[in-house]
Amino acid sequence: MKLPWQKNEEAGGSGSSKIELPGRDDAPAVAEPAEKQYPKGYTPPKGRPTPKRLDQEIKRGVVRDPNAASPAQMRQREKELKKTMSKEEWKAHKKEVRAENRARNRELQAKMDSGDERYLMERDKGEVRRFVRDWVDSQRFFNNYVMPVALILVVVMFLGTWLPRLAAALSIATLLFILTIFIEGFVIGFRVNRRVRQKFPDAKTGFSLGMYAFSRATQPRNWRSPKPQVALGEKV
Repeated sequence: MKLPWQKNEEAGGSGSSKIELPGRDDAPAVAEPAEKQYPKGYTPPKGRPTPKRLDQEIKRGVVRDPNAASPAQMRQREKELKKTMSKEEWKAHKKEVRAENRARNRELQAKMDSGDERYLMERDKGEVRRFVRDWVDSQRFFNNYVMPVALILVVVMFLGTWLPRLAAALSIATLLFILTIFIEGFVIGFRVNRRVRQKFPDAKTGFSLGMYAFSRATQPRNWRSPKPQVALGEKV
């Protein structure tokens, strides 16, 4: 006896019948696609172009923008801008510009004083010059007092115009003072060149390096730039 739903069981040429129940899913599960594998050393794109080194240095103030306006062009722009402003607006504009320049100069000076190589003058760059600065800053020399003593001598020279005996004694003291400075200058140059040759055998030494150390030694400690990074008596 055939049931109503079995009337076509022979249509497929098979002797078996299959009943599909609602809600039953006999389809095979679809496999999720595997994660894409990248070769070793591959760096995914950042989605933005890499900034150029020159642009970053210009932004930080390390180098001057080659496309920036020249001083003459800047003056011309200032003249044109002044024509469009009232007297009070122009004063406020100049005050703002001066404040910005002072803030920028203070920032650059602070970076120079900290010893940041990117902002140092050419004469101060390099590990050899840094070592020379540290060596001088760790020592105490008679040359450290050149400027204060010279200022005192200038004042006493004016007094010597009314006191001849004082002027005669002052001239002898001045000669001794100058002689002491020069002798110690040679000693500083000799010692710093010897220390640099010991620490940096391939470094270039000579008169210029000795003068660099001598000129730094003649400056008061608080006036030096870059600022001292070592304490007095510290071993370098």
